[in-house]
Amino acid sequence: MTSNYNRKSSFSGSRKVSRARARSRVAERQASRPRDYGQPIYTQQDFSRRSSSSLRSTRIGDIHQVSRTQRVEKSYRNYVTKIFAGIVAAALVLMVGILVYNSSLFSVENVRVRGVEHLTPEEMTDLAAVPSNTTLLRVNEAAIKKRLAEEPWVKEVDLKRVFPDTLELVITERSIAAVVEVPIDNAQKMENWAIASDGMWLMAIPPQDSEEATLISPKVYEDAAAVLKITGVPYGVVPLVGTHCADENVNNALAIVAGFTTELADQVKTVTATGTETTTLVLYNGVEIAFGNSRDIRAKERVCLELMEKYAGSITYINVRVVDRPTWRSA
Repeated sequence: MTSNYNRKSSFSGSRKVSRARARSRVAERQASRPRDYGQPIYTQQDFSRRSSSSLRSTRIGDIHQVSRTQRVEKSYRNYVTKIFAGIVAAALVLMVGILVYNSSLFSVENVRVRGVEHLTPEEMTDLAAVPSNTTLLRVNEAAIKKRLAEEPWVKEVDLKRVFPDTLELVITERSIAAVVEVPIDNAQKMENWAIASDGMWLMAIPPQDSEEATLISPKVYEDAAAVLKITGVPYGVVPLVGTHCADENVNNALAIVAGFTTELADQVKTVTATGTETTTLVLYNGVEIAFGNSRDIRAKERVCLELMEKYAGSITYINVRVVDRPTWRSA
């Protein structure tokens, strides 16, 4: 019994010594290792994974950045190229345009006139006086229109280019609104003058059987026969071709007829314009209307039509100088 007890005690003691030594060696190793308080301890495997992950992320980001930069640079180069090409193209077009403009290309070889009835195409061509070296690109429209506007029959002008060599003059003429009997030679003679609705003196109309009439368009006589005649103009009225009438009696007569809005306008044969307050109309049916001035035209017109309808066939005279107190006579 004595010997067993001694063996156990010896074994137990040696184990305790071994454990103590192991703890001591661990403590020595930990003591000899530098301590970094507050930092986690990584293994070699953790460090390898982390380094590999960071490396891969950085390289992919760099690739994307490089790709974006290349795309931007390419887009900028394309933009600059297009701008440069546009500038070059515009410069070429401009140069070609200048060369063509200053060249004899599209020279005006023909002048065509449309829209004239009281004038002749030859008269308009001569008046337009298109220079011989003019081209359709360099034609001076303002100068041509100004020259044509000197003719009182011409109301408006439009120029059209008909390539390759024709310039077309489109004329809008004034029309004859009335024929005015103007006393001349101390009121011993009468001269017929065509006047437009805007008061422009168009021309003196010679007798149709005269030699001068052969030089005038037949359309002038045709229109003169269809319009009203203004008579009774005081001596001293001096018409000038291409000017506007300054006589208030004539202008009052024109305003009256121009202001009619019913069939009465077509029934007026003559207007006696001895004075603005004594202006008298004579209709084709013989009815005489003392109309007076051109005020209250619509009201006077209505009264005349009502009276002529009421006394159709028998009324011979109407006075509407004072429109709210008209008078009339019947046969």
